[in-house]
Amino acid sequence: MSVEPVSTVDGTGAALTSLDRSASVALGPSDAGGNPTRADGRRWPRWVVRPLVIYLASRVVTLVTMVVCGIVTHRSVPTEVSRWDSLWFLKAAAHGWPRHLPLRDGHVAGNTAAFFPLFPLSIRWSSQLTGLPMLATGMVISEVSGLTAMIGVWMLVRHYADQSAADRATLLVAVFPGTFVLSLVYSEGLAVTFVAFGILALMQRRWLLAGVLGLLATATTPVALAFEVSCLWCAYRAIATDRNWRSLLAPVLAPLGFVTYQLWLWRHTGNLAAWRVTERGGWSSYPSLVYPVHIVATFVRDPVAVTLTGDILVVGTVATVIGAVVAIRSRMPMPALLYGLAAAGMGLVSAPIGMRPRFIFLAFPLIIAVGTRLRGRTYLAVVLLSTVLLVVAMAYSVDSYRVFP
Repeated sequence: MSVEPVSTVDGTGAALTSLDRSASVALGPSDAGGNPTRADGRRWPRWVVRPLVIYLASRVVTLVTMVVCGIVTHRSVPTEVSRWDSLWFLKAAAHGWPRHLPLRDGHVAGNTAAFFPLFPLSIRWSSQLTGLPMLATGMVISEVSGLTAMIGVWMLVRHYADQSAADRATLLVAVFPGTFVLSLVYSEGLAVTFVAFGILALMQRRWLLAGVLGLLATATTPVALAFEVSCLWCAYRAIATDRNWRSLLAPVLAPLGFVTYQLWLWRHTGNLAAWRVTERGGWSSYPSLVYPVHIVATFVRDPVAVTLTGDILVVGTVATVIGAVVAIRSRMPMPALLYGLAAAGMGLVSAPIGMRPRFIFLAFPLIIAVGTRLRGRTYLAVVLLSTVLLVVAMAYSVDSYRVFP
């Protein structure tokens, strides 16, 4: 059941109040209590205002970083954005998926089969509807889905904790280094949106809604299969305690996005393993249980010799373990905890991807756990450090090919 709004004060209150005031011009006039109002005089709901203010503040950071990088490198914003996976998503939106997997040196070469369909199709359909170029459309969808993701995070935390905890968690998620992808053309915003609201639906025992959101999430990214763990646990509990067989709707529907895409690729290309062989051949990506151990062991043997990418993976692995420990020791609801641990586990065993910032972002309940646990100066120090790292991640992603984001 939901918790009624509670007014709390902690070390972050002043900063969040300042953010609220800075956005008051954009949101409209305020009532006597300082709450932004709409043109018709009605108050905007807090679940919109507070995540919106937090998210806009985080996007100012990434926008300024992109502008500065553009001035230094003399590259335009479209050039900076059309890199890495953004380019592949745009290719899928424009040209679709190959009927015959391309080969290079006897192996499947990189192609759009590795990229799940919901995000590229959203770009294509929205571009056709609005007449905007696909790049602009992709950026808009990514930015807007970033906002809906923050709203989902805020509402999820507010469901089991107070408003202050929801604010702290959302702010830390918004400035987490991995959220640089929300200012590019990436699918993480959609994925986090679907999963966050899906977890909330599970906690509210809205089984059909949770299943549909899970389906959309698994049609966006394979990492969303971690949501199935939460669905299965909730269905087990509902059946064991209440004989509620309707709860099976969630675990039955949730993986269908992934399954449907695999079956469609099989029919489209004639290869049932089209996605898997594309990942292996095009990006040398494969599951490995020993990969996280290998990353840490390599760093311990010779820290100086490790590349920048290796450093990022080591730091990401350590941060993930810390987040997992904090989450397990916290009072986080089991559906959120199970998804966070499962998503982190999928990233940890994915070689050579590992726990890069954007994959930790997909395991967002671990970030939530840290955000709700810390307070005062410690929390502010973590937010400041995370913001600095967000600037660094944004700069590297648009200004360098040294690090695969």
